[in-house]
Amino acid sequence: MSEFGKTLDKATDDKVSFITFIIGEFARVYRMNRQQAYLYLKQYGGLDFIFECWWALHTDNPNQAVFDINHICQLNGGTR
Repeated sequence: MSEFGKTLDKATDDKVSFITFIIGEFARVYRMNRQQAYLYLKQYGGLDFIFECWWALHTDNPNQAVFDINHICQLNGGTR
């Protein structure tokens, strides 16, 4: 069976779904497109924070999660 026939386990699927969702929410709140949001989050540590803390972030209100991610970015020099 090729790699393309494999499915993700539930935990990985949940993580990917949340990360995709929260980047979109960040983009919406800060009026960016998804690519701009991704690059901003990558540059200012937000993406690392999401990957490390996704489990806790996904249990929070999405607006609060976006606020927390933005706070991390600001601590790392971001200006949004």
